[in-house]
Amino acid sequence: MSRLWSRFGIRALALSLLLAGVGGGWFLGQDQETQQQGISAQLAADADQDEIEYIKERHREHMIATAHQREAQRVAAAKAAAAAKAEAERARKAAEAASRKKREQEAQKKAEEEANAEPKPYTGPIPASCNEYSGNRKIGCAVMLSSGFGLDQFPCLDKLWTKESGWNHKARNPSSGAYGIPQSLPGGKMASAGSDWETNPATQIEWGLGYIKGRYGDPCGAWAHSQDVGWY
Repeated sequence: MSRLWSRFGIRALALSLLLAGVGGGWFLGQDQETQQQGISAQLAADADQDEIEYIKERHREHMIATAHQREAQRVAAAKAAAAAKAEAERARKAAEAASRKKREQEAQKKAEEEANAEPKPYTGPIPASCNEYSGNRKIGCAVMLSSGFGLDQFPCLDKLWTKESGWNHKARNPSSGAYGIPQSLPGGKMASAGSDWETNPATQIEWGLGYIKGRYGDPCGAWAHSQDVGWY
């Protein structure tokens, strides 16, 4: 009987040990699986963090590169604007210089034409009393008489316009711009007497006598005023 219980006890003990081993193995396996899952989760989390850091770094690099690109574009645009402004200024100065040169050439050409232009011959009657004079003075004497002034006025007219222009129908005052025998200021006023006022002594004289008559009455009145104040 004791042997029977002894055998039964041994078998029960063995079975218990087997069951304990199986149970311990199962729990050990479960623990290992849990640990493995934890390790995998940690690795995944670490990988996700690395990915996030990588994305952030690439974003920072992109922002820096974009900022550098925009600054380079701004600098390039500023340089282009400055170059365009400088070119426009150069073109403006060149245009002004060309325009000034053209005006100077036209003025020189006009002056040369005036210097070389022959005065239009006077075709009006010249009284015998004017024969003692010559050139523009002779024309002046004739036009003065035909304008209704007496011969006694001519000595005053002669002195007045000798002082003003020397009876030169091309005389030009460089400072004031007065022009012609009567030194009209501006010279274009004489166009009221004729379109050929720049070259025709008779036109200038006719205008000058009209001016004298309207303002001073006669040549001697104009000469007296010129002596008093220096101009008429």
